[in-house]
Amino acid sequence: MPSNKSAIRASSDAPSTPPRHVRSLSGLTPFLRPYRGRIALAGFFLVMAALTTLALPIALKSLIDSGLVAADPGERVMALRGHFLALFAVGAALGVFSAARFYMVTWLGERVTADLRNAVYAHVLRQSPEFFESTQTGEVLSRLTTDTTLVQTVIGSSLSMGLRNTVMGVGAMVMLIVTNPYVMSQVLGTLVLVVLPSLWLGRRVRKLSRASQDRVADSSAIAAEVLNAVPVVQSFTQEGREARRFDAATENAFETARRRTTVRSFLVAFIISATFGALLWGLYQGTQAVLQGQMSAGHLAQTVVYVTILVSSVAVLSEVYGDLLRAAGATERLMELLATQSSIASPARPRALPATRGGSSLALRGVSFRYPSRPGHAALASFDLAVKPGETVALVGPSGAGKSTVFQLLLRFYDVGEGTVEVDGVPVREASLEALRERIGIVPQDSVIFSADALENIRYGRPGASDDEVIAAAKAAFAHDFIMALPEGYKTFLGERGVRLSGGQKQRIAIARAMLKNPPLLLLDEATSALDAESERMVQAALESAMKDRTTLVIAHRLATVQSADRIVVMEAGRIVESGTHAQLSEAGGLYSRLAALQFGVEHD
Repeated sequence: MPSNKSAIRASSDAPSTPPRHVRSLSGLTPFLRPYRGRIALAGFFLVMAALTTLALPIALKSLIDSGLVAADPGERVMALRGHFLALFAVGAALGVFSAARFYMVTWLGERVTADLRNAVYAHVLRQSPEFFESTQTGEVLSRLTTDTTLVQTVIGSSLSMGLRNTVMGVGAMVMLIVTNPYVMSQVLGTLVLVVLPSLWLGRRVRKLSRASQDRVADSSAIAAEVLNAVPVVQSFTQEGREARRFDAATENAFETARRRTTVRSFLVAFIISATFGALLWGLYQGTQAVLQGQMSAGHLAQTVVYVTILVSSVAVLSEVYGDLLRAAGATERLMELLATQSSIASPARPRALPATRGGSSLALRGVSFRYPSRPGHAALASFDLAVKPGETVALVGPSGAGKSTVFQLLLRFYDVGEGTVEVDGVPVREASLEALRERIGIVPQDSVIFSADALENIRYGRPGASDDEVIAAAKAAFAHDFIMALPEGYKTFLGERGVRLSGGQKQRIAIARAMLKNPPLLLLDEATSALDAESERMVQAALESAMKDRTTLVIAHRLATVQSADRIVVMEAGRIVESGTHAQLSEAGGLYSRLAALQFGVEHD
């Protein structure tokens, strides 16, 4: 199976790959299938509108040959009235059928696009962190917006127009062949010479369309990255550089779009000019037939209208063909995303996790692990750790020692290369992902605040919790007072990524979220790193209360926060080098003792 990186970034190499033409749109079939009834109804209205249009020349021929040539003036007036009423009836029917067709296909376009966008988004949310290591967020957003909009245009407009004009064009051609087979046989022979160059140009348009969409995705990726880091950009006065980088990406996208538009314009001009020339030849033959008495004036008028319908249909189809090619590229990109399989998934028959009392047990046995993005570096090597229910274990050590990796493996964001990871005696590979992660609560170092109010941010830990339970969790995390001081209390919108809060306030929201979840296994990753001394003491007390009756793993660089842990595990280069209590390790004279002397010595100064 190809990696996520190769599957997604294959889009950048698309211009050099063989085009798959509009058949790529077949990937939309699963999204269209649930609406077969509406598609059939839309098809009915489409065909009826096309046939009504084809009936107009027949009514016009009857008007000219019968209504205008009657000998008696009275009969002529009555005939004209009848023929004009017939023309009005045809026009009214055309209006009704066209309106019904427009509503049905527009509804289908909106509905299918919404379903497609939802499916892609839900699929991306289920991808493992490995996917996001190799895929830019802007790339995914481009597919969710730009590509789905192209698909919507095709389903809700272009495809309908294409089918309608196909029916009209074929119908007009059939009528022309029936009324003047000799002339139209010459015209059809000429049209064959138009098709072959058109197909070659169409393949070129599709390749450039795919490349254009990829360049737009590149600029979206740059914008998403920079807009999420505006304070850093401004603090380093790099606004001009980032604007130039984005400008270069958009210019690249523009140049690719310009090449696509040039080829597509040439394609449209060629098809229309060649088709129009061929049909003018047929029309010229028709006028000669009238002059020679072989065709009536009404017959010629009918021929003129059918020629007009055929030419206009070909012109519209050339435009629609370009839209289909662009949508084919967009569909390919979306289908690639949907085809990307996460390396982490629940087993077909998951083992149930046993009930817990007093916390969960966990064990890592003989674990060796390398991140997919860094295969040359071992994050953990022959790592062994067992934690009993209710025990509080601190993981300390220098940066890069592998502490956060232990958390990643417990949550099964990655699978180990060697060894096993167990929670409550069940290997995490054999447990349901949902059941496993429901059992674990985490307070990350970089607290995530969603674009919602304080109440909903805390409730994220347990969506079904009542307001009183949320407030109780906030009080336990010492977040209640500062939340109540906000303009609207718990209903205050916290801004994108919590821009209205300080770092310490964000972490207390995250702690309240984890406490509301009330899991048997709690993971604290530098949970008090952004707090001032006073807040740290309050939150430390809250955390110690939260640790009761549950198993807790704590990552800490500030050793003062983990002195009361039941056990301190010292890690270095992916291995455990020491283990014991604070007092034992301080006397041992090893790495922990050196770290403690460094930190506490600075504090005493």
